Amino acid sequence: MKITLLSEESIRLEPIPGPMTIEAPSAEQSFSPFHMVASGLAYCTFSVMYAWAEHAGLDAEDLTIDVSWTFAHDPQRVDRYDMRFNWPSLPERRLEAARRVAKMCTIHATFEHPPVIAIDGMVGTSTTPAAEPHGATA
Repeated sequence: MKITLLSEESIRLEPIPGPMTIEAPSAEQSFSPFHMVASGLAYCTFSVMYAWAEHAGLDAEDLTIDVSWTFAHDPQRVDRYDMRFNWPSLPERRLEAARRVAKMCTIHATFEHPPVIAIDGMVGTSTTPAAEPHGATA
């Protein structure tokens, strides 16, 4: 798998064999937290679409996913993700189904139904292990 940083506000995921790599057009461009979140969305979407393709007997080796985002203010945040897949070998009659499948990614669902984010903190040093997340069981 390869993630390419296309800009400060966009990435591309390509199914390249071998270990996952992250590439940028220049050494000056760094992999930001925003790239990381978009990469997670792209990877999750790709995984769901690839599994569907295997089940449907389709070749997904040429499936790529681009994700771009824009920012909003007050508070500063990402206000929109635009995701586009390019799948040259996908039969035209399967395009709408592929769009529906893309929405089945867990990260996509998480963005549509945001989780509660619990923040805790402490000062000093502690030898006490971190608390279990609310509702977690051993």
